[in-house]
Amino acid sequence: MWISRHIEDPRRRLLLKALTVGFFSADPARLFAQTDVDQLPPGRSIHEIRGTVLVNGKPATDDSLIRAGDRLETGEGSRAIFAIGEDAFLLRERSRLETGGDGMMVSSLRLLTGKLLSVFGRRSHELTTPVATIGIRGTGLYVESEPDRAYVCTCYGVTFLSAADDPQSTETVESEHHDEPRYILATGDRGARIRSAPVINHTDEELTLIEALVGREPPFGSDPPPYQRDEG
Repeated sequence: MWISRHIEDPRRRLLLKALTVGFFSADPARLFAQTDVDQLPPGRSIHEIRGTVLVNGKPATDDSLIRAGDRLETGEGSRAIFAIGEDAFLLRERSRLETGGDGMMVSSLRLLTGKLLSVFGRRSHELTTPVATIGIRGTGLYVESEPDRAYVCTCYGVTFLSAADDPQSTETVESEHHDEPRYILATGDRGARIRSAPVINHTDEELTLIEALVGREPPFGSDPPPYQRDEG
């Protein structure tokens, strides 16, 4: 569900406040929004933890400092919103994420399972799942990792997609606003494992929130893209 930007300001503010305090379902596919989000101060990583969130196997707290090289896991009905250096993330429930790099500079991510929304600084990054490799350049990115496929939405920026076991299945995606979502399949004909996909399970409000954590704004305009719930 998208909140129209044409709703009069008082009503929109009320809706955003209601979403923030949880008047709506906690289903992670639904839109949530928070207003007046500030950049995280130095020495802080966590914006929000909900439910069971582990960092390197230990329960995370609001004071946990997350660095490149750490492992994160979320339980049922849980999520983590955090930043590492110039990069920020929303890790949804039932997800396992490994980060690589040095200190506060992430260079690689491995999403073993689950769902991850990310925004990145201008340095190059690489994100992998068991079935896909994604080269990243200054990008907002949403990825879902499943055993038989990966879902990849280049929200904005440039990505370089490839199927893990098929070097013939590759594609460069340039996107301004969720223009070219893709499925990357674990099996299928050589050279044909990257398929078109709809926009699902992430919102501009979420991207705006995590960009704010690192002192940026997303580059898209005012009109939201078509949005669909999980296909099941």
